[in-house]
Amino acid sequence: MTKTAILFENIHPVADKPLLAAGLTLERHGAALPVSELHERLAHATLAGIRSRTKMNAEAFAAAPHLLALGCFCIGTNQVDLDTAAGRGIPVFNGPFGNTRSVAELTIASTIMLMRGIPHRSVAAMRGEWRKNAEHSHEVRGKKLGIVGYGNIGSQLSVIASALGMHVYYYDIEPKLAHGNARSVGSLDELLEISDVVTLHVPDTPQTRGMMGAAQFARMKPGAHFINQARGGLADIDALAAALDSGHIRGAAVDVFPKEPASKNEAFVSPLQKFENVILTPHIGGSTLEAQAAIGDDVAAKLARFLDHGSTKGAVNVPELEPGPLEAGRCRVLSFHRNAPGFLSRFNDAMSASGANIAAQRLQTLGELGYATADLEGEIPAGFIDHLAALDGAISTRLICG
Repeated sequence: MTKTAILFENIHPVADKPLLAAGLTLERHGAALPVSELHERLAHATLAGIRSRTKMNAEAFAAAPHLLALGCFCIGTNQVDLDTAAGRGIPVFNGPFGNTRSVAELTIASTIMLMRGIPHRSVAAMRGEWRKNAEHSHEVRGKKLGIVGYGNIGSQLSVIASALGMHVYYYDIEPKLAHGNARSVGSLDELLEISDVVTLHVPDTPQTRGMMGAAQFARMKPGAHFINQARGGLADIDALAAALDSGHIRGAAVDVFPKEPASKNEAFVSPLQKFENVILTPHIGGSTLEAQAAIGDDVAAKLARFLDHGSTKGAVNVPELEPGPLEAGRCRVLSFHRNAPGFLSRFNDAMSASGANIAAQRLQTLGELGYATADLEGEIPAGFIDHLAALDGAISTRLICG
């Protein structure tokens, strides 16, 4: 059977090189497909690549009987049923670092625009009004930037902001080493109370969802600015609108929303559209050519390494294991299995019975899932891989030979 990688949603062409080098035939689609067409294309996919609009639910995985791995050419994996994928022995890879600089740059640009009062001056100029004054217009130098979430994006943002002369404070639920002169604070409330600009850079989890509501906006300094370019579920948009209406919040920049249009043909509607002191962007924080190229290269390389030698390093839903390149003359068994007593013994007994020598073996587990690899020397008998796949507890079994 021809090995095929199907890429949806106009993934950057830099992804082609590692996939072609892995011996795959490429099939490209410029957009997310309707469900029926998506399932039809997935029927012959060895690997698949998606971005945020393609929903890989249980039905989509069921329609892809030959799928070995899935690449999310973006940061998040909310569009994927990760448990179903793991249950089928399908690792899911993403590109968590590729758009770090792009989002940080958009956030710092938004900070400057808000502090200078550019949004409402721009709208006024388009109406023919000439608002040439310094009212509510400030330099960012010496102002306090409050970063919620000090991961890859938050920490890089702090470096840029510090270089502009801002005083950077951050809050994170885990201890993080400060970059430059940034300082950590003990609570979200403390951060909100001292910051001139508050910006969110955390994932969407049950703990963070709705973390900015009416009470939190009320705690912010009068006249402060708010930025959310992380996830739409983090902030209560109606509460933000009320804080803007009252004037307590001077301005806001929002790139992500609780409900976003499924396509460019669907109208975007938000209570924030009535405000002239707000910057609204269509979820483009990571939408730069540089970010898309970096993500394309990163995720495609992970898919190719898994296909070529079984590496799951960087997978978000299965045990991470890096067996390294396969030596010439050897074959490697890859086995996803239920993490239960007895499987490894049955696995080894079956390989020993084949007459092949086990030259190297590795095992890693994650919750109820295990992943084992074994490098074999010697002739592999007919029906060997089918026998391993039939072992009690086996989920997905594959053989690659050097």
